[in-house]
Amino acid sequence: MTTNSKPARLRELIAKAAVIMPGVPNAAMARQVERAGFDAVYVSGAGMANATAGVPDIGLLTLTEVAQLAGYVAKAVKIPAIVDADTGFGGAENVARTIQELENAGLAGCHIEDQEFPKRCGHLAGKSLVDLEEMAGKIRAAVAARRDASFMIIARTDARAVEGFDRAVERAGEYLAAGADAIFPEALQNAEEFRDFAKEIDLPLLANMTEFGKSPLLSFEQLADFGYRMVIFPQSAFRVSMKASEKFFAALKKTGTQSDWIDRMQTRQELYDLLNYDSDAESWNAES
Repeated sequence: MTTNSKPARLRELIAKAAVIMPGVPNAAMARQVERAGFDAVYVSGAGMANATAGVPDIGLLTLTEVAQLAGYVAKAVKIPAIVDADTGFGGAENVARTIQELENAGLAGCHIEDQEFPKRCGHLAGKSLVDLEEMAGKIRAAVAARRDASFMIIARTDARAVEGFDRAVERAGEYLAAGADAIFPEALQNAEEFRDFAKEIDLPLLANMTEFGKSPLLSFEQLADFGYRMVIFPQSAFRVSMKASEKFFAALKKTGTQSDWIDRMQTRQELYDLLNYDSDAESWNAES
Protein backbone atom coordinates (compact mmCIF):
# COMPACT_ATOMS: atom_id res chain seq x y z
CA MET A 1 0.00 0.00 0.00
CA THR A 2 1.15 3.53 -0.69
CA THR A 3 -0.78 5.58 1.86
CA ASN A 4 -0.68 5.92 5.63
CA SER A 5 -4.37 6.72 6.08
CA LYS A 6 -6.41 3.61 6.79
CA PRO A 7 -9.51 5.04 5.07
CA ALA A 8 -7.41 5.81 2.00
CA ARG A 9 -5.91 2.30 2.09
CA LEU A 10 -9.39 0.79 2.16
CA ARG A 11 -10.39 2.85 -0.86
CA GLU A 12 -7.25 1.68 -2.67
CA LEU A 13 -8.10 -1.93 -1.90
CA ILE A 14 -11.66 -1.82 -3.19
CA ALA A 15 -10.61 0.17 -6.25
CA LYS A 16 -8.36 -2.73 -7.25
CA ALA A 17 -10.47 -5.74 -6.32
CA ALA A 18 -13.09 -7.15 -3.98
CA VAL A 19 -12.07 -7.38 -0.32
CA ILE A 20 -13.09 -10.08 2.12
CA MET A 21 -13.67 -8.79 5.66
CA PRO A 22 -14.01 -11.31 8.49
CA GLY A 23 -16.09 -10.00 11.35
CA VAL A 24 -14.76 -9.74 14.89
CA PRO A 25 -16.22 -8.70 18.26
CA ASN A 26 -12.89 -7.69 19.79
CA ALA A 27 -9.29 -6.69 19.16
CA ALA A 28 -7.72 -10.09 19.88
CA MET A 29 -9.70 -11.69 17.06
CA ALA A 30 -8.82 -8.74 14.83
CA ARG A 31 -5.16 -9.56 15.36
CA GLN A 32 -5.91 -13.13 14.24
CA VAL A 33 -7.60 -11.78 11.09
CA GLU A 34 -4.57 -9.66 10.28
CA ARG A 35 -2.16 -12.52 11.01
CA ALA A 36 -4.15 -14.80 8.69
CA GLY A 37 -3.38 -12.40 5.85
CA PHE A 38 -6.67 -10.56 5.34
CA ASP A 39 -6.47 -7.00 4.06
CA ALA A 40 -9.31 -5.54 6.15
CA VAL A 41 -11.53 -6.40 9.09
CA TYR A 42 -15.16 -5.79 10.01
CA VAL A 43 -16.24 -4.85 13.54
CA SER A 44 -19.63 -6.49 14.04
CA GLY A 45 -22.28 -4.56 15.91
CA ALA A 46 -23.97 -7.78 16.90
CA GLY A 47 -20.60 -9.15 17.96
CA MET A 48 -19.87 -6.20 20.23
CA ALA A 49 -23.32 -6.34 21.80
CA ASN A 50 -23.38 -10.12 22.17
CA ALA A 51 -19.78 -10.76 23.23
CA THR A 52 -19.08 -7.71 25.38
CA ALA A 53 -22.41 -6.80 26.96
CA GLY A 54 -24.23 -10.11 26.59
CA VAL A 55 -27.24 -8.39 25.01
CA PRO A 56 -29.05 -8.83 21.68
CA ASP A 57 -28.37 -6.72 18.61
CA ILE A 58 -31.14 -4.18 19.07
CA GLY A 59 -29.17 -0.96 19.47
CA LEU A 60 -28.49 -1.20 23.19
CA LEU A 61 -24.86 -0.06 23.07
CA THR A 62 -24.20 3.67 23.13
CA LEU A 63 -22.03 5.62 20.72
CA THR A 64 -19.42 5.96 23.46
CA GLU A 65 -19.30 2.20 23.96
CA VAL A 66 -19.17 1.41 20.24
CA ALA A 67 -16.44 3.97 19.59
CA GLN A 68 -14.36 2.59 22.44
CA LEU A 69 -14.81 -1.08 21.54
CA ALA A 70 -14.31 -0.53 17.81
CA GLY A 71 -11.37 1.74 18.57
CA TYR A 72 -9.63 -1.09 20.38
CA VAL A 73 -9.91 -3.13 17.19
CA ALA A 74 -8.76 -0.33 14.89
CA LYS A 75 -5.72 0.45 17.03
CA ALA A 76 -4.70 -3.21 17.45
CA VAL A 77 -4.13 -3.82 13.73
CA LYS A 78 -2.49 -2.12 10.78
CA ILE A 79 -5.23 -3.13 8.33
CA PRO A 80 -8.33 -0.94 7.84
CA ALA A 81 -11.42 -1.66 9.95
CA ILE A 82 -15.03 -0.68 9.30
CA VAL A 83 -17.73 -0.79 11.95
CA ASP A 84 -21.47 -1.21 12.23
CA ALA A 85 -22.85 2.14 13.43
CA ASP A 86 -26.48 0.96 13.62
CA THR A 87 -28.86 3.85 12.89
CA GLY A 88 -26.22 6.49 13.62
CA PHE A 89 -27.29 6.89 17.27
CA GLY A 90 -30.00 9.44 16.58
CA GLY A 91 -30.91 12.11 14.06
CA ALA A 92 -28.71 13.94 11.60
CA GLU A 93 -26.90 15.91 14.31
CA ASN A 94 -26.16 12.71 16.21
CA VAL A 95 -24.90 11.06 13.03
CA ALA A 96 -22.44 13.93 12.52
CA ARG A 97 -21.00 13.33 15.96
CA THR A 98 -20.95 9.58 15.35
CA ILE A 99 -18.76 10.01 12.29
CA GLN A 100 -16.30 12.22 14.14
CA GLU A 101 -16.08 9.86 17.11
CA LEU A 102 -15.46 6.86 14.86
CA GLU A 103 -12.82 8.77 12.91
CA ASN A 104 -11.13 9.72 16.17
CA ALA A 105 -11.20 6.06 17.19
CA GLY A 106 -9.22 5.09 14.10
CA LEU A 107 -11.89 3.42 11.97
CA ALA A 108 -11.66 3.48 8.18
CA GLY A 109 -15.41 3.68 7.68
CA CYS A 110 -18.82 2.69 8.98
CA HIS A 111 -22.27 1.75 7.80
CA ILE A 112 -25.48 3.43 8.89
CA GLU A 113 -28.86 1.82 8.31
CA ASP A 114 -32.31 3.13 7.43
CA GLN A 115 -34.20 1.32 10.18
CA GLU A 116 -36.19 3.13 12.82
CA PHE A 117 -34.78 3.03 16.34
CA PRO A 118 -34.83 0.70 18.19
CA LYS A 119 -33.42 -1.35 15.31
CA ARG A 120 -33.63 -5.10 14.88
CA CYS A 121 -31.20 -7.63 13.50
CA GLY A 122 -31.34 -7.22 9.73
CA HIS A 123 -32.42 -10.84 9.17
CA LEU A 124 -35.37 -10.83 11.57
CA ALA A 125 -38.99 -9.92 10.85
CA GLY A 126 -40.65 -6.85 12.31
CA LYS A 127 -38.29 -4.18 10.99
CA SER A 128 -39.52 -0.68 10.19
CA LEU A 129 -37.81 2.02 8.15
CA VAL A 130 -37.37 5.76 8.46
CA ASP A 131 -38.56 7.98 5.64
CA LEU A 132 -36.22 8.11 2.69
CA GLU A 133 -35.55 11.82 3.14
CA GLU A 134 -34.69 11.35 6.82
CA MET A 135 -32.08 8.76 5.90
CA ALA A 136 -30.75 10.92 3.08
CA GLY A 137 -30.39 13.74 5.61
CA LYS A 138 -28.35 11.48 7.87
CA ILE A 139 -26.02 10.64 5.00
CA ARG A 140 -25.58 14.30 4.07
CA ALA A 141 -24.77 15.09 7.70
CA ALA A 142 -22.26 12.23 7.82
CA VAL A 143 -20.51 13.41 4.66
CA ALA A 144 -20.33 16.99 5.93
CA ALA A 145 -19.00 15.94 9.33
CA ARG A 146 -16.07 13.77 8.31
CA ARG A 147 -12.63 15.34 8.52
CA ASP A 148 -10.90 12.77 6.32
CA ALA A 149 -12.59 12.73 2.93
CA SER A 150 -11.49 9.11 2.52
CA PHE A 151 -13.47 7.89 5.55
CA MET A 152 -16.04 5.56 4.00
CA ILE A 153 -19.71 6.23 4.66
CA ILE A 154 -21.69 3.15 3.72
CA ALA A 155 -25.47 3.39 3.59
CA ARG A 156 -27.25 0.20 4.57
CA THR A 157 -30.81 -0.30 3.42
CA ASP A 158 -33.11 -2.84 5.05
CA ALA A 159 -35.84 -2.09 2.54
CA ARG A 160 -35.82 -5.49 0.82
CA ALA A 161 -37.65 -7.16 3.70
CA VAL A 162 -40.02 -4.25 4.32
CA GLU A 163 -40.78 -2.60 0.96
CA GLY A 164 -39.47 -5.07 -1.60
CA PHE A 165 -36.49 -5.41 -3.91
CA ASP A 166 -37.31 -2.55 -6.30
CA ARG A 167 -37.80 -0.12 -3.46
CA ALA A 168 -34.47 -1.20 -1.96
CA VAL A 169 -32.80 -0.31 -5.26
CA GLU A 170 -34.63 3.02 -5.34
CA ARG A 171 -33.56 3.88 -1.82
CA ALA A 172 -29.97 2.92 -2.62
CA GLY A 173 -29.94 5.32 -5.54
CA GLU A 174 -31.19 8.15 -3.34
CA TYR A 175 -28.57 7.40 -0.69
CA LEU A 176 -25.83 7.54 -3.30
CA ALA A 177 -27.21 10.86 -4.50
CA ALA A 178 -27.00 12.11 -0.91
CA GLY A 179 -23.28 11.33 -0.88
CA ALA A 180 -22.86 7.76 0.35
CA ASP A 181 -19.63 6.11 -0.77
CA ALA A 182 -21.06 2.59 -0.90
CA ILE A 183 -24.30 0.68 -0.41
CA PHE A 184 -25.03 -2.28 1.84
CA PRO A 185 -28.27 -4.03 0.76
CA GLU A 186 -29.26 -6.11 3.77
CA ALA A 187 -31.04 -9.48 3.63
CA LEU A 188 -31.28 -10.03 -0.10
CA GLN A 189 -32.97 -13.37 -0.54
CA ASN A 190 -31.30 -15.23 -3.40
CA ALA A 191 -28.31 -15.13 -5.72
CA GLU A 192 -30.33 -13.47 -8.46
CA GLU A 193 -31.16 -10.56 -6.18
CA PHE A 194 -27.50 -10.06 -5.30
CA ARG A 195 -26.67 -10.15 -9.02
CA ASP A 196 -29.49 -7.82 -10.07
CA PHE A 197 -28.83 -5.31 -7.30
CA ALA A 198 -25.23 -5.03 -8.46
CA LYS A 199 -26.42 -4.36 -12.01
CA GLU A 200 -28.54 -1.43 -10.80
CA ILE A 201 -26.01 0.33 -8.54
CA ASP A 202 -22.82 1.64 -10.10
CA LEU A 203 -20.79 2.31 -6.95
CA PRO A 204 -19.14 0.00 -4.40
CA LEU A 205 -21.43 -2.56 -2.78
CA LEU A 206 -21.08 -4.49 0.45
CA ALA A 207 -22.51 -8.01 0.81
CA ASN A 208 -23.33 -9.58 4.16
CA MET A 209 -22.73 -13.33 4.37
CA THR A 210 -24.18 -13.95 7.81
CA GLU A 211 -25.33 -17.43 8.72
CA PHE A 212 -28.86 -18.57 9.62
CA GLY A 213 -30.45 -15.54 7.98
CA LYS A 214 -32.46 -14.75 4.87
CA SER A 215 -29.56 -14.57 2.44
CA PRO A 216 -27.97 -17.62 0.80
CA LEU A 217 -24.35 -18.31 1.69
CA LEU A 218 -22.66 -17.29 -1.54
CA SER A 219 -18.91 -17.53 -1.90
CA PHE A 220 -16.61 -14.54 -1.94
CA GLU A 221 -15.74 -15.39 -5.55
CA GLN A 222 -19.41 -15.41 -6.60
CA LEU A 223 -20.05 -12.03 -5.03
CA ALA A 224 -16.89 -10.56 -6.49
CA ASP A 225 -18.01 -11.75 -9.92
CA PHE A 226 -21.35 -10.01 -9.41
CA GLY A 227 -19.46 -6.78 -8.69
CA TYR A 228 -19.46 -6.53 -4.89
CA ARG A 229 -16.36 -4.84 -3.51
CA MET A 230 -16.70 -5.71 0.19
CA VAL A 231 -17.90 -9.01 1.63
CA ILE A 232 -18.34 -9.33 5.39
CA PHE A 233 -18.68 -12.46 7.51
CA PRO A 234 -19.81 -10.66 10.67
CA GLN A 235 -20.45 -13.40 13.24
CA SER A 236 -18.80 -16.51 11.77
CA ALA A 237 -15.74 -16.58 14.03
CA PHE A 238 -17.81 -15.63 17.08
CA ARG A 239 -20.29 -18.43 16.41
CA VAL A 240 -17.49 -20.97 16.02
CA SER A 241 -15.85 -19.85 19.26
CA MET A 242 -19.14 -19.83 21.16
CA LYS A 243 -19.98 -23.37 20.05
CA ALA A 244 -16.51 -24.53 21.12
CA SER A 245 -16.74 -22.86 24.53
CA GLU A 246 -20.24 -24.29 25.06
CA LYS A 247 -18.87 -27.80 24.53
CA PHE A 248 -15.88 -27.08 26.77
CA PHE A 249 -18.00 -25.85 29.67
CA ALA A 250 -20.22 -28.93 29.43
CA ALA A 251 -17.15 -31.17 29.52
CA LEU A 252 -15.59 -29.25 32.42
CA LYS A 253 -18.80 -29.52 34.44
CA LYS A 254 -18.90 -33.27 33.81
CA THR A 255 -15.24 -34.16 34.38
CA GLY A 256 -13.85 -31.38 36.55
CA THR A 257 -10.69 -31.08 34.44
CA GLN A 258 -9.60 -29.35 31.24
CA SER A 259 -6.89 -31.89 30.46
CA ASP A 260 -8.72 -33.45 27.51
CA TRP A 261 -8.96 -30.02 25.85
CA ILE A 262 -5.34 -28.90 25.99
CA ASP A 263 -4.66 -29.78 22.36
CA ARG A 264 -7.62 -27.66 21.30
CA MET A 265 -6.43 -24.56 23.17
CA GLN A 266 -4.37 -21.64 22.02
CA THR A 267 -1.20 -21.91 24.10
CA ARG A 268 0.09 -19.20 26.37
CA GLN A 269 2.99 -18.58 23.98
CA GLU A 270 0.71 -18.42 20.97
CA LEU A 271 -1.39 -15.77 22.72
CA TYR A 272 1.70 -13.82 23.71
CA ASP A 273 2.94 -13.96 20.13
CA LEU A 274 -0.42 -12.75 18.83
CA LEU A 275 -0.41 -9.85 21.27
CA ASN A 276 3.27 -8.99 20.64
CA TYR A 277 3.67 -9.44 24.36
CA ASP A 278 7.45 -9.16 24.58
CA SER A 279 7.96 -6.33 22.09
CA ASP A 280 5.02 -4.29 23.39
CA ALA A 281 6.09 -4.80 27.00
CA GLU A 282 9.57 -3.53 26.12
CA SER A 283 8.17 -0.46 24.39
CA TRP A 284 5.81 0.31 27.28
CA ASN A 285 8.66 -0.02 29.78
CA ALA A 286 10.83 2.23 27.64
CA GLU A 287 8.10 4.86 27.47
CA SER A 288 7.51 4.77 31.22
